[in-house]
Order: sequence, then structure tokens, then C-alpha cells
Amino acid sequence: MGKGGFYLETKAPIIKFAIAEKFLNLARANSIWPMTFGLACCAIEMMAAAMARFDIARFGAEVFRPSPRQADLMIVNGTVTKKMAPTVVTLFEQMPSPKWVIAMGNCAISGGPFAFEGQYNIIEGIDKLIPVDVYIPGCPPRPEALLEGLMKLEEKITGTRRFPIPEKKW
Repeated sequence: MGKGGFYLETKAPIIKFAIAEKFLNLARANSIWPMTFGLACCAIEMMAAAMARFDIARFGAEVFRPSPRQADLMIVNGTVTKKMAPTVVTLFEQMPSPKWVIAMGNCAISGGPFAFEGQYNIIEGIDKLIPVDVYIPGCPPRPEALLEGLMKLEEKITGTRRFPIPEKKW
């Protein structure tokens, strides 16, 4: 048993079926359910990405789940303090596998403007607590950056990029 009585899955399956895995990864990439979890001002940009102008629903990620047991993506946006760190880790452990993490904003990536010599309460990077799959820099990052981060996550899951495909010059 892991910390808090949870078992962390670390073993790969005994038999792998390549075609089934490709199909499952495609389904996973096109139906990502992020968890409703905002810590600071970057959460406003995450909410804006769900509005009609940016429409995160095009990527199958419009269902923001209120419970970690129903979500497979944690978007950590904002400043993570030492008081909030155990909660973030607990929520991550409660998510079912496979699970992914996006660090959104400079505060989640490196502590942002609050990381300075002598500070004692800010975690300088969420990757010190949980593994991060995609980093989205900015203070605060635009909703377009979150959409690009989702496309990068889809590319990581499936191995191919949906769109836009970069033009080949030669």
C-alpha cells in the first residue's frame, strides 16, 4: 500500500496488444476529463478556455469533473504552498490510472514571482511533488496556451499530432 492507503500502479501489462493500445490511446486522448482545481489567477484563464471563444470542447476536455475519481487530468494552475501540497498529492493519488498532469503558469512551474531568497512557504515547482507531463509557461498563460498544452498531451498519449500539422518547407 502506498501513502494514505492507496496502491500506485507501477507494473506494465503482461501481454500487450498493439492495435488495441492504439485504439485505447486515441480514445483517451480525445476524451480527457480535467479536474476542477484552481489555486490562483491562472484558474481564471482555465475557465476562459472553456468559454465559447476558445471552446475547449473541440478537444473533448469540456467535462470538468468535481471529483478526482472521475478525472484523468490534473491542471495545476497557480501558487502551490506548503499548506496546500498534501492536498495536491492526495488528489493526485485519488485519480484513476492512467492520469496526467499539466503545470500551468510560472507559479506552478517554478514558484513564479513568489520564489525568492528566504521565502519559506512556496513550493518551487509542482514537479517536486507529483510527475508533470506538460508545462505551460506564462503569467498567467493565455487560454490558447492551455489549448496548445492539451494538444501536446494528446500528442504524448497517441504519438501523433491531431492538428495543425507543421508545414514542410522542402
